[in-house]
Amino acid sequence: MIGDFVSLMNTGGLVMWVLFILNLALWYGLGYRFLTLQRGTKGNVRRLIQKHEKRGSDQAMRGLLDYAAADALVAAKEAENIGVHARRYVDDALGKYRMIVGNYSTLVKTIVVLAPLVGLLGTVIGMIETFDALQSSAMFSQGNSISGGISKALFTTELGLVVAVPGLIFGKILDKQEERYDLEFEQIVDVICTKDDNEI
Repeated sequence: MIGDFVSLMNTGGLVMWVLFILNLALWYGLGYRFLTLQRGTKGNVRRLIQKHEKRGSDQAMRGLLDYAAADALVAAKEAENIGVHARRYVDDALGKYRMIVGNYSTLVKTIVVLAPLVGLLGTVIGMIETFDALQSSAMFSQGNSISGGISKALFTTELGLVVAVPGLIFGKILDKQEERYDLEFEQIVDVICTKDDNEI
């Protein structure tokens, strides 16, 4: 089975291996983003913050949003202790979570754009090799070798699309989840800082 796989990859030349590596990197990035962007906790942001305020460190952490809310409350408490406005402190505490939800987003988008182009490059290289063989009459001695050479050249375009299309679909779904997190981080800042302003 491994021999068949290697043989198939070698039919498209070096470009097929490049696409295979891009595919591995793409699914690593998608998998990381999928696991990271699991919300974990249910309910809206206001209720989540209220639960953290009531239970404190005893609150069970179920996902990234839980950790973000807990760190934001700690930052707000620190700001209150030194007598400064909490918004900047809370924003700083949430900065690392904004980076976490954005991890590998650029990698996924780059591979989705790059894979079809690499596949097309492989096809162009394969077609050039096919026509070079035609020019030197090396293919005339074999029956269907012209169509065989063209079909091999098209393998790379096919693989490029196979890599890009699922990456595009799942990448868009995860981007929507990232946008939701960004909105919820803003809600955490607003809820905590508005409450502190009202208390002042």
